[in-house]
Amino acid sequence: MTEVKRGLSTFNIALRLAGSISVLFLSSGGAFSLAYWLTKWFYSHHPLDLPEYVLQLVNWGLGILILIFLIGIVNVLTVPKQRAVWKEMIDALKLMAKGDFNIMLGSGKKYHGQVGDFMQSINDMAYELKKVEQMRQQFISNVSHEIQSPLTSIRGFASTLQREGLSLEEQRHYLSIIEKETTRLSRISDNLLKLTTLEAEQQQLDLHPYRLDTQLENIVLACEPQWLEKELELELDLEETTVTASEEMLSQVFVNLIHNAIKFTPARGNIKIKLRRTVNEVNIVIADNGIGIAKEDQLRIFERFYKGDKQRTRTADGSGLGLSIVQKIVELHNGRIEVASKLNEGSAFEVTFPD
Repeated sequence: MTEVKRGLSTFNIALRLAGSISVLFLSSGGAFSLAYWLTKWFYSHHPLDLPEYVLQLVNWGLGILILIFLIGIVNVLTVPKQRAVWKEMIDALKLMAKGDFNIMLGSGKKYHGQVGDFMQSINDMAYELKKVEQMRQQFISNVSHEIQSPLTSIRGFASTLQREGLSLEEQRHYLSIIEKETTRLSRISDNLLKLTTLEAEQQQLDLHPYRLDTQLENIVLACEPQWLEKELELELDLEETTVTASEEMLSQVFVNLIHNAIKFTPARGNIKIKLRRTVNEVNIVIADNGIGIAKEDQLRIFERFYKGDKQRTRTADGSGLGLSIVQKIVELHNGRIEVASKLNEGSAFEVTFPD
């Protein structure tokens, strides 16, 4: 495919060069023809006794002057337009350098060839940069909101603790809230740092072979107090599977997914964890019969700080960063993560890695 494109590109260049030469040839031919007829007319009215080579030199010189004159006229007519086009593109690039991406070059006009392609490239670049800027602003807004909420609680309860006459029980209650909000702030900070590191691809993968089924069993056992408290039924269907991956990072993936399944499954519900190896892939499914996820939310649950509908956010606290981290870790392992869910029927997260 690349060779075909190169061939077409070379053909286009050759075609344009041939066209330019043809235009130049026709223009020069026309200029010299005009010079010939002008001198012929002049000689017919003003006979001159000059050698033939002198007459040819006069014709040639006049043809050169006419050709230069025609080129000058073409430049006068086209150069201002070209300058206007290039000025428009340069001004657009200057605006983009200042952070203004509301740009649409050639609006209402049609430019063809390389100029049109270059303009379209600038428009496309401005559009993509505008989307990135909107995401950046949204990210800053979300971070500010997430941090402001616990800070407001800490400030309020710290102020309350300064009042006189509080009982020891009240003091302990307010201090426990402050401790909880401080832990929440710390968790947001840790997750932001982790996500930033992952997205910057600075995270070095410590790949080594280990038993994935054993890892999943250990995570389930570590979560035992949480699922026993809700009287959940856990069903494990794990094939003996050895993978070569970062054990620590995949642990973050499955801890997050299993914790979410426990949080969003009502008391006496059930959770199923299935591990299968195929010819080319390793497949893990974590399914529950919890509150489920609305269809419109399924498209956005892997976005940073997205928390979905109010029913889910009432069920448990969170920063909305967990699934973003999960997705990034899975992608770093060349895998993919998908979700299938229905409201009030449950959710199933499927993680697939190449074998």
